[in-house]
Amino acid sequence: MAVIAEPLAQAARRSLFSLALENRNVLGAMFMLPALAILILFLAYPLGLGLWLGLTDTKIGGEGRFIGLENFVSLSKDNVFWLSVFNTIFYTVTASAIKFAVGLYLALLLNERLPFKSVMRAIVLLPFVVPTVLSAIAFWWIYDSQFSIISWVLIKMGLIHSYIDFLGDPWNARWSVVLANIWRGVPFVAITLLAGLQTISPSLYEAANLDGATNWQRFRFITLPMLSPIIAVVMTFSVLMTFTDFQLIYTITRGGPINATHLMATLSFQRAITGGHLGEGAAISNAMIPFLAAAILLSFFGLQRSKWQQGGRD
Repeated sequence: MAVIAEPLAQAARRSLFSLALENRNVLGAMFMLPALAILILFLAYPLGLGLWLGLTDTKIGGEGRFIGLENFVSLSKDNVFWLSVFNTIFYTVTASAIKFAVGLYLALLLNERLPFKSVMRAIVLLPFVVPTVLSAIAFWWIYDSQFSIISWVLIKMGLIHSYIDFLGDPWNARWSVVLANIWRGVPFVAITLLAGLQTISPSLYEAANLDGATNWQRFRFITLPMLSPIIAVVMTFSVLMTFTDFQLIYTITRGGPINATHLMATLSFQRAITGGHLGEGAAISNAMIPFLAAAILLSFFGLQRSKWQQGGRD
């Protein structure tokens, strides 16, 4: 009986497996399980742990206790924290706006019939290919108070008489890291928008030319509306990456001078890892979530507006 029962059990298992493969829902769930496990392990768990640590007074090397919202109350009275919020918003808005303007210009330029266009595209993409830390070290040398190549050139041209203190003055330092981020991020915006331009049908421009449309009218009523969904996605990613930037700031300025370039990300690292106060650092990171959620929701609801996608008004 046991000899007969074993083949029957194997046949039943094979039948269930075959039915599972034939069911699209079951098959889809099977394929999603690895991705789901990765998301839980590397996204959901760290996020949950960070939210929990933000509600405790945990320090490196010791177990913390639950203190509720005390870390957030303390941050609300922390001038350095509010300065980092201002720096983060200024850094994100300024860099993202300039990256979009320059990236769109380069995309329109590279979409034209130019000689050596492939070489130019490769050159435009180069800053994005170079590792971020290497780019930051290069800018750190460019902004050096004694050996800055920018100051040296300006002095030789007779435009200035002394070296510029790029990283020692608060506002000079802010603009310096903004320019570094722009140099780093423009290629992503330009190449992505260029890909979007390639999808616009040339027949639309031909019809506009027959109607006597100017270059500005073709851009305003054809290029911009057709490119709007791509712009929304690109700018969402650009804002998220800029808002959470860490490597450029930490490598170039470490948040200085006098916290003038501290972003929320770098301040969180300083308080949690360098300072040892994991709970406080996690609370600063958690304070970034509303800003990031607002950017994502703005893009999501914007993409659902079909009239806006087509360049019309709701």
